[in-house]
Amino acid sequence: MIVARSISKYFGRTQAVHDVSFALEPGQIAGLLGPNGAGKSTTIRMVTGFLAPDHGSVTIAGHDTIDQPAAARQLIGYLPESSPCYPEMRAIDYLIYRGRLQGASRRDAKQAAHRAAEQCRLEPTMSRKRIGALSKGYRQRVGLAASIVHDPKVLVLDEPTNGLDPAQIRDARNLIKDLAQSRSMLVSSHILPEIERTCDRVLMIVGGTIRADGSPAELAAKLPTRIHLEYRPKNDPDTVPGMIRQVAGIQSVQTSSLPENWNRLDAEASGDAHDRVTDALYRAGVQIRSLTAMQPTLEDVFVHRMDAVTAGEVTT
Repeated sequence: MIVARSISKYFGRTQAVHDVSFALEPGQIAGLLGPNGAGKSTTIRMVTGFLAPDHGSVTIAGHDTIDQPAAARQLIGYLPESSPCYPEMRAIDYLIYRGRLQGASRRDAKQAAHRAAEQCRLEPTMSRKRIGALSKGYRQRVGLAASIVHDPKVLVLDEPTNGLDPAQIRDARNLIKDLAQSRSMLVSSHILPEIERTCDRVLMIVGGTIRADGSPAELAAKLPTRIHLEYRPKNDPDTVPGMIRQVAGIQSVQTSSLPENWNRLDAEASGDAHDRVTDALYRAGVQIRSLTAMQPTLEDVFVHRMDAVTAGEVTT
């Protein structure tokens, strides 16, 4: 539904986005994740046709956003970071107005407005209020409803939960999942938990370049598991670290001393090394106080990519 081919954007001498490529499949929720200033909003604006890429191209269901802008935009629903609603208008009137801007008749626009309000859980009592009198959460629902009033095939959301409280964030997350059932969706955010809980694919952008692309589980699986062990050695305290280093899949081992003759061991491992470590400790009869394996998270992936960029490494 969305195909970005090597898009780049300059502002003066500053390159905000560099050679970004991705394809979004029908029914997919993809999260564009990155720190502030990473190029997320610029990428979003090029995808939606609000900015023309200096290099490369974007197509929406086969329609080029520059050569066929009207056809491409008709397929897109776009919610910017600051929802562009008129505070003096009633919510339902604003939705009808947005439907009319999309070329619908007065009757069709009214039907579409009420349908969009219902889909976005905007109750009739709220839809009759002026937008300026609504809470931040309800104003966000109005913005979402306006972005789907023409029933687009692609929905693009830029920081959709920005400024919401925890309860409103939960409601927005559920609403996004419901809206994605019948359309493809690209969600931009710098909030890791929102991307992890909402999206089935992550495009991690740092420094204007895509640094990682895959599901949260796939990206996390590329990092080692961290094993934390607290034990009391029988004799030589170096015996256990030496034994752990021999276990297949162990990548690194660090040790430290704890009070009362307990020792601590931290290891990084790949695959099912945790199970092999457990077997080795059991066979050796090591006295264990705790043994935990911590699987990498999307936050670990993000920090790893940031560190790699800072160090000047090239990551994909």
